Amino acid sequence: MAKEKISIIVPCYNEEESLPIFYEEIISIAKSMKKVDFEFLFVDDGSRDNTLEVMRALSKKDKRVRYISFSRNFGKEAAMYAGLENAIGDYVAVMDADLQDPPTLLPVMYKDIKESLYDCVATRRVSRVGEPKIRSFFARQFYKIINKISKADIVDGARDFRLMTRQMVDSIVGMREYNRFSKGIFGWVGFKTKWLEYENIERVAGVTKWSFWKLFLYSIEGIIAFSTAPLVIASIIGMLFLLIAFILIIVIIVKTLAFGDPTAGWPSLVCIIFFVSGIQLFCIGIIGQYLSKTYLETKGRPIYIVRERETDKK
Repeated sequence: MAKEKISIIVPCYNEEESLPIFYEEIISIAKSMKKVDFEFLFVDDGSRDNTLEVMRALSKKDKRVRYISFSRNFGKEAAMYAGLENAIGDYVAVMDADLQDPPTLLPVMYKDIKESLYDCVATRRVSRVGEPKIRSFFARQFYKIINKISKADIVDGARDFRLMTRQMVDSIVGMREYNRFSKGIFGWVGFKTKWLEYENIERVAGVTKWSFWKLFLYSIEGIIAFSTAPLVIASIIGMLFLLIAFILIIVIIVKTLAFGDPTAGWPSLVCIIFFVSGIQLFCIGIIGQYLSKTYLETKGRPIYIVRERETDKK
């Protein structure tokens, strides 16, 4: 009877320092899990360092190592999708190369998914030690907001590190939307998920590729992808200001009839004009975000473009 196979997907962007360390760690775990076979699928997201060269060397050294190299940087979401689409295992795990996703959890995850009725065993950080406090604060607020305004089930501190069944992976791959937010997609497809908690772990090497600004833009992507609440908010604001304007018109008419038409008050009028104009631009910006995403989806562009695979070198 053939062994079951676990595919380990590792999105990489400028990870030449951490990749060899990760490989040694994951190989050690694979040796301890003798009842299953492994494949290691590294996805080079247009790295500018020697990440691809490291992948080539590992592929020559170990037949279980596969890699996909993009023609340019398409982002981690595209890299994860490429891995999920090309993985052949009965179970599929997504992990980061910096070892912030501890490989030691894999045996526990596999045992839980085999001995229970879960379709996915996911991980979440219960602490953010080593992370800037302002970044941690906004991250927690994001999880609160998106869970209130959308149907996406996103747990605070959730990582992309998870082990999934083939059925769940196929469901995710079937969602070929260009603007992807995997944390929301994982929850949207449903399936029973068990959460494993662990303390935050620092990067083993290299520096993080996620600045505060990139995380902020990523959070906007998630909100727009899984909620239309911002459009509702824009409509409510518009109706509110329409009501205020109507009341002010009545006040001005009554005041003019009773006391005449004084010319004083133009500074406050200018402030009001600037304020209302700002609200209008804000609402137009919200609508523009949704229109831009719709525009990108209708183009039908590929989520990623492959420049090289391990099979090209054999």
